[in-house]
Amino acid sequence: MLKWVLVITLAISVSCVVLITTGNGDDPPPASNIMLTGDENNNIKIFSDVSPSVVYVTNTQVVRRRFSFNAMEVPSGSGTGFVWDDSGLIVTNYHVIHRAHKVLITLHNGETYEAEVVGLAPDKDIALLRIDASSEDLKPIPLGNSSELAVGRKVLAIGNPFELDTTLTVGVVSALGREIKSLDNRTIKNVIQTDAAINPGNSGGPLLNSMGQLIGVNTSIISPSGANAGIGFAIPVNTIKLIVPQLLDYGRPYRPILGIEVLSEYWKRRLGINVKGVAISEVQQGLPADRVGMIGLQEDGRRNIYLGDIIIAIDDEPVINEDTLLSLLENYQPGDEVKVTTIRDEEIENYRLKLAEPPN
Repeated sequence: MLKWVLVITLAISVSCVVLITTGNGDDPPPASNIMLTGDENNNIKIFSDVSPSVVYVTNTQVVRRRFSFNAMEVPSGSGTGFVWDDSGLIVTNYHVIHRAHKVLITLHNGETYEAEVVGLAPDKDIALLRIDASSEDLKPIPLGNSSELAVGRKVLAIGNPFELDTTLTVGVVSALGREIKSLDNRTIKNVIQTDAAINPGNSGGPLLNSMGQLIGVNTSIISPSGANAGIGFAIPVNTIKLIVPQLLDYGRPYRPILGIEVLSEYWKRRLGINVKGVAISEVQQGLPADRVGMIGLQEDGRRNIYLGDIIIAIDDEPVINEDTLLSLLENYQPGDEVKVTTIRDEEIENYRLKLAEPPN
């Protein structure tokens, strides 16, 4: 019985010696021996494929020194952008370059270029820039379809948070159809909510699906401290697909018009207007609203002011304020015929008119 115990003990000792003497001290095992999950491989591949498309955006402003008339250019902010096409078009957030005197774009290879502003859409928080770089250094991101997203789908964000360039974060789609406010207080609709970490500096960077396709542009976070708190937002790529051609052709969003001036909310309160809708302050001569007989504010010889038409619906869709009016008009093209419902002197009026092209 003793012999068997000795044999077993010896066998265990030999195996222990083999395990201890295998390897190279504190060195990590060779990469070929690291077992990666399918999800990890996917993350690594997407980062490798897309990071060369992500750019670093810095803006500068001109300021005057105190007690001096000398002006100097100083850094004002930074963010992220990405290559839209190989002609040099770069997409980023409007708020990243807001009030910039000069915008600089740094590519993945370290080359820096001064950017030309092609077009701005403050109400969508989108800016389109152009740099004069070789097409060989410009790698566009494949475009996805944000309408195919579902809550729970994996997403990846690449950006430059806190000036730490080309950082990857991973999460899921937390919610769809959110609404956030742009810098000019317009409502951006159908926004993607994600728990992928989005911090200051990530703004303007791409949000990607598990196929490495662009499905959104990271734009803002909700956090008392300004740092990631698990709630980030991205403008869907389907919105970007519509906006970029307009910015390229016109330098701004191309929205048809009624031909009216809108009374501000301040003056609505001052005049005691309690009706929900958009009060017309002035109708522009020769444009659609004027041709169908809509009227704005009227003033008599005694400077008494009388209300004209208050728009309450477009094609039976309620108009609450100027924001909803503009959002509804974005669904149409110049030349489209719409029904505009107004209230005037406590009576409902319906007008049919053709929308006009916006002025240059």
